[in-house]
Amino acid sequence: MASDKTPPKAQQRRGPPPAGERRSPAAPAAGEPRQRRSAQGDRRQTNRRAAAPKKQGMFDSMLSGAPAQIWKSRLSWRITLAVFLTILTVQAGILSVTMKSYEFERLEELRQIGLASIIPLIDDSMTDRLQSPITVADAKNLITSTKVRGIAVYSADLENLLATHGEQVIMNPARPDTDLAAYRAAESGSIYETIYRPSNLRRPYVVAARIDAGAIRDQKLDHIKQTMLIMLLMSAFVTTVLMIALGKWLLEPILFMRENLLRASDNPENPKITPSPYDPNDEIGSAIVIAHKLIQQNAANIRQIRSAAEDEIHQLAYFDKLTNLPNRTNFIKILSERIAATEKSGGGAQFAVITIDLDHFKDINDSMGHQAGDDILAGVGKRLRKSMPEMALVARSGEDEFAITMPLGGDMTNAMQIADHVINVIRAEPFRSRTETFPVRASIGVATYPDDGADPVEVLKNADIALNRAKEEGRDTIKEYSKDFDQAVQQRFKMLRDLRDALEQKQLLLYYQPQLDLNTGALIGAEALLRWWKPDSSKQGGQFIPPIEFIPIAEQSGLIVPIGEMVLRVACHTAARWASEGRDMRIAVNVSGAQFYQSDLVAFVSQVLKDTGLNPHKLELEVTESVFMEDISHAIKTLQDLHGLGVELAIDDFGTGYSSLSYLRQFPIDRLKIDQSFIRNALNNPDDAAIARTIVALGHSLNLKVIAEGVETKEHEAFLMAQKCDEVQGYRYSRPVPIEQFDAFAAGYNGDINSFDK
Repeated sequence: MASDKTPPKAQQRRGPPPAGERRSPAAPAAGEPRQRRSAQGDRRQTNRRAAAPKKQGMFDSMLSGAPAQIWKSRLSWRITLAVFLTILTVQAGILSVTMKSYEFERLEELRQIGLASIIPLIDDSMTDRLQSPITVADAKNLITSTKVRGIAVYSADLENLLATHGEQVIMNPARPDTDLAAYRAAESGSIYETIYRPSNLRRPYVVAARIDAGAIRDQKLDHIKQTMLIMLLMSAFVTTVLMIALGKWLLEPILFMRENLLRASDNPENPKITPSPYDPNDEIGSAIVIAHKLIQQNAANIRQIRSAAEDEIHQLAYFDKLTNLPNRTNFIKILSERIAATEKSGGGAQFAVITIDLDHFKDINDSMGHQAGDDILAGVGKRLRKSMPEMALVARSGEDEFAITMPLGGDMTNAMQIADHVINVIRAEPFRSRTETFPVRASIGVATYPDDGADPVEVLKNADIALNRAKEEGRDTIKEYSKDFDQAVQQRFKMLRDLRDALEQKQLLLYYQPQLDLNTGALIGAEALLRWWKPDSSKQGGQFIPPIEFIPIAEQSGLIVPIGEMVLRVACHTAARWASEGRDMRIAVNVSGAQFYQSDLVAFVSQVLKDTGLNPHKLELEVTESVFMEDISHAIKTLQDLHGLGVELAIDDFGTGYSSLSYLRQFPIDRLKIDQSFIRNALNNPDDAAIARTIVALGHSLNLKVIAEGVETKEHEAFLMAQKCDEVQGYRYSRPVPIEQFDAFAAGYNGDINSFDK
């Protein structure tokens, strides 16, 4: 019975001493005098005290707090709860199984009590077996003084009901299930009915009894409460014992390992982990040993990776991967160190700084692929390094740029001598990529420290300025730095800054130059030309900046793209106004190479036409011949898309770009525009006159209109009439003028081209 169980005795076997009380290997055994400690033990203890007092204190503190950590651990509580509920569930199952037998035992006791109460009342002297052996008075006394509430007396053969007393007995003894028959659940289970047979009564009668069983319900409740209390106490006790064991042999080692893992995660490269105090021969101890080995291996790997990464970062930061030469940063660093070393030893040394740019290197990449370009760069770097003295520093300072520095002296007394040597080395023979050979030329800039700069960065910058001048003057040449170069660069930067301000402050204006039909004299349109009025503090309030000064800077900087978009939008608005006023005139707008290739020109033109409402046929876009030749396929596609919008197209400055006639046939062009240089000199130079005639004839053979610009005199006009040129513009008719003056010109022009003779 569960109620008879008593809690097990407390365990007598003592566990291992607390971690903080563990005896170190060097400590004496129990009872051993400290004076007899071995010399080796003394040394161990002394070394341990001297070497790791802090570590040992940390270790003791950690382990002494382990029990508290265990009960703070979520894992501990999950295990505790799982164990407690498991034990409680098992005991509840046992209780549910034993509860029925407990009830049967109590009923059996009640049955025996009833039997003991009934037997004395049976009259053994009665011989008539059809008479009840229990008198009415005895039955009444039985019902009032015992738990029996009613009886029914039957003959032994169950054929005759001899008598009933008290409450009605429902059970039929003719069909009993068992001798402990039918505990009746009705009336809250407070009644129990049973059958006493002749074997029980030792009399030839059968008695069915109805007995009060209300006390059994209370006994059951008390039994359940008592059993549950014992179950809870036992569950708590067993759980506590189990947790102490698990904590000592499982959770403490796990927390110890977790602490070391946390330390390793905080400092994975140099983890400060505590040596394991656990037996390495059991599962947990061996797992801790393995974890410590992995931590140490991980730390070693991280240190190795870090070292390799630092080397790689240093290599990437200071060396070019393709040529393995120092990069620009490293070049400046080494040059600075050499200059500092020279100054420390007495100074006076000069250093040549040479910068080299491979001419038209982009063409090699675009035509032959980047692999060929890489092969050439590697070849140039190798040849330069091989051809220069050991004291020279050769670096790759940019995509297709190299830099060299070396002290001047001996045979090399000035930087130009070194530059001559370098350019000859590059020109000496072609460079090879796979089966192809490529002749390479270079532009070179030269500067000297300290003459051309007070520090390495400045002298290298000045060498770059000289290099840019070499590229501007035709490439494949050498330029030595001059202060004039620097001034030109500064002026260019100032011009660019002012030009940006001019765009924002709307200082850029459009002037218009009339275009006329040479055969009819009709005003057919105008070319929109950009002008920059720059305000200043002079009496005039400002001045015009010539386009030849600011247009190249705008193109080089990319600023020409937003400027060109502004020009196109304003010009289209103007032409749309002309159309609304009944003037049938087109507007011609120049498109730069940067606009043609760097912006979505087709989409922008389409949007401007939509915004302004201008008929696309009234817009003519002029693109210089050289722009087409940069990328033929792109040029054809863009021109076709523009022509598809209905826009007219003209080749500006035709005759100066050396375009192929085979390509010219593929361009959807409406008009050729003869460059003004040919017209201006046509009367004096037979070659220019021949070129002008050829362009007119070529245009007509391709069904193109031809317009000549630069018509300044009546003689120019007569020459073009003789060649049957279609359209003209120039100073003979009008200079480029503001929109107000152009409107006045258009309103006053009578359509007679001879009127300009006056």
